[in-house]
Amino acid sequence: MRSHSINPQVNFKSTLPPSSVPDVDFIAKIKDVKAFESEDAIFQCVLSTPLNRITWSKEDSSLEHGDKYEITVSEDKLIHTLRVKDCKIADDGAYYAIAGITTSSASLKVEADPNGKGRKGTQTGNQDDLIKLALEQQAKLQKQKDDLEAARRAQSEKDAADAGDGRDGSGDGTGGKTGGKTGGKTEGKTDGDEGDGDGTNKNLLTDGDDGNKGDDADDKKNKRVRTGPLIPDTVTDKPTPPQGPVDIIESAVTSVEFKWKPPKDDGGCPVTNYIIDRQQLGRNKWSNLGEIPGSNPSYKDSDVNPGRRYCYRIRAKNSEGISDYLQSEDIPAGVLRYPGSPTAPKVVSAFKDCINLTWCPPCDTGGTKIVGYNLEKNKKGTNYWSLVNQGGPITDTKFAVKDVIEGAAYEFRVSAINLSGTGHPSLPCDTVIARDPMKPPGKVTDLKLTSSNYTTFSLAWTKPKEIKGVEDEPQGYYVEIRPIENLEWTRCNAIPIPLTSYNVHGLKAMATYWVRVIATNYGGDGEPQGFDNYIIAMPPPVKPKFKDRKMKTFVVVRSGNTVRLNINFEASPVPQISWLKDGIPVAKHVTITNSDKGSQLLIPTSERSDSGIYTITVKNIVGQASINVEIRVTDDPKPPGPVELEQNIPGTVTLSWTPSPDEKRDDRLHYMVSKRDSFKHTWRTVADNLFNNKFTIINILPGREYNFRVFAKNDIGPSPPSESPVFGTKKEKGLCLWVDHKDI
Repeated sequence: MRSHSINPQVNFKSTLPPSSVPDVDFIAKIKDVKAFESEDAIFQCVLSTPLNRITWSKEDSSLEHGDKYEITVSEDKLIHTLRVKDCKIADDGAYYAIAGITTSSASLKVEADPNGKGRKGTQTGNQDDLIKLALEQQAKLQKQKDDLEAARRAQSEKDAADAGDGRDGSGDGTGGKTGGKTGGKTEGKTDGDEGDGDGTNKNLLTDGDDGNKGDDADDKKNKRVRTGPLIPDTVTDKPTPPQGPVDIIESAVTSVEFKWKPPKDDGGCPVTNYIIDRQQLGRNKWSNLGEIPGSNPSYKDSDVNPGRRYCYRIRAKNSEGISDYLQSEDIPAGVLRYPGSPTAPKVVSAFKDCINLTWCPPCDTGGTKIVGYNLEKNKKGTNYWSLVNQGGPITDTKFAVKDVIEGAAYEFRVSAINLSGTGHPSLPCDTVIARDPMKPPGKVTDLKLTSSNYTTFSLAWTKPKEIKGVEDEPQGYYVEIRPIENLEWTRCNAIPIPLTSYNVHGLKAMATYWVRVIATNYGGDGEPQGFDNYIIAMPPPVKPKFKDRKMKTFVVVRSGNTVRLNINFEASPVPQISWLKDGIPVAKHVTITNSDKGSQLLIPTSERSDSGIYTITVKNIVGQASINVEIRVTDDPKPPGPVELEQNIPGTVTLSWTPSPDEKRDDRLHYMVSKRDSFKHTWRTVADNLFNNKFTIINILPGREYNFRVFAKNDIGPSPPSESPVFGTKKEKGLCLWVDHKDI
């Protein structure tokens, strides 16, 4: 027994044989299915007649064999199965099985899996029951087939028996052309006929001969007599099928046009009409589209859906009948592809009761011709866009909008339309006011430069006054600049600015420019207003001056240490800076660093030779300024030599000492003298800033001992002291004696 199990290898790829809509019914219809998420849901049905395929659909969408849906057919083509894989909530809905003109429907209900684990599959009905129904139906069909075959054989035997009476070759000679297309039409000779197949019998008999040979073969008196040629009868028949291939003339979104060749044999009479049938790919039904005149073997189908594929059958018709069909390959209708956006509308002119606009077509037409445009308007202050061309698409790229309110401001945008539909709208045009043309404004007044630097100008001005009928109020301003070496003006702002001030950026330092301002409105640009002189890209001119009023002009540095002088100044434009030491350029080991606002002198490791007067000069086109700074590089002084005492006058003592070794190298070195007596025991300075090596101390009292110290001093500080011998007096025989502390 043949197995009726479902063969998963038979997929939804077969096509129906050329025929009319099949007469088929459902023995077992599809039933409702409940499934959990991630399960596979299965719909099955059994047909009354074998079909290679049926159409499965969900609601309005046709289902195709693929990753989501598995469509299979049993070997006997009676059991058809749809498997919905990996069910989701979105798979809920009605499913249809369509066989011919008969439909069976059922619903799929997908529920959340309480265990979170999908199962292999679920289906309604019993698989064995479906196979049993299919076996019963197959047996029934086989019996019908056997009965039909037996009847056909019986009819054939009867026809053969009847044909035996005509074996003597009798006939009218017109049977040489019969039937239709291949398998249905036979051309040529018939049995017992010596004709050439053109419908004319060339074996003519004498008068009185009925065309039969008879059984009397001995009668030799009966002779064949050739008479004159007879006019043959005209034979007509239905035409042969139209000739292929079917050539596609146009495959658009809304129409498909194709052509073919007339039949090779029109059957002896002209083709009066062509009959066109159509089938959408994926469906079993063929639809008759009607008849067209036979004079033009082409057809344009304007009732197609974008992206669908169609197959056509063409049959030729004459007065004798209808030919077999010529079938086309699948012809796809165009896919919906919308046009791009046109350019933003441009206002050509504006009046109080009409605004004239123009635009350019989109670069991307969507693959088909542009059939028109939709123009929309938006009243300023609202978010509602309304269609202007209520009467239908605009076929030109310009339009006069008359539905406007005087004084109201509007924006307009335009959309292109092709055979697929309407594309995205363009950018809106600049705001336009419905009013009669304006007069250009006058010149701005009080134009001034409020500030500037090396890259920027800051401008300010006063708007021009309105003069009725002569100069209208400005709606914005343009600022233009021109380098002094150029002849063309450059507009700094592409869109008019409403403010009466503007900053011009991106200037070249110290470059010179001409600057002007132009007022503008819908009536046009006014006369420009500029400066009388050019402007230099620089801060306002400032004569150089030093900013630090407490800056030191005398600096002492210990030898070997770093010397660093920072001088701050203010000057515009950027000045030239120079440093001199004692009137000549500074040495190479001295580092100078300059900026727009200051300068630094640096001596990393100073020496005594670096001492001197340093002069900085700051100079620009406005003026100059200089300042001197004395730098003294020195070290701790060495003490002076031994101190000697001498008393020439009572009550005084003269100190003398050997100069410090640093005296010759440091012209600012000097000496300081201090004393201490035995009464107070504290040191007190008695002389300072001594530039010689001798000093007389007064008020020396008798009976006291004195100690003296001599220091060498410079800008760093004092040296270690050089101490004198102890000086004292005592009365002995009226003599004053020197007393040395070593003798006590």
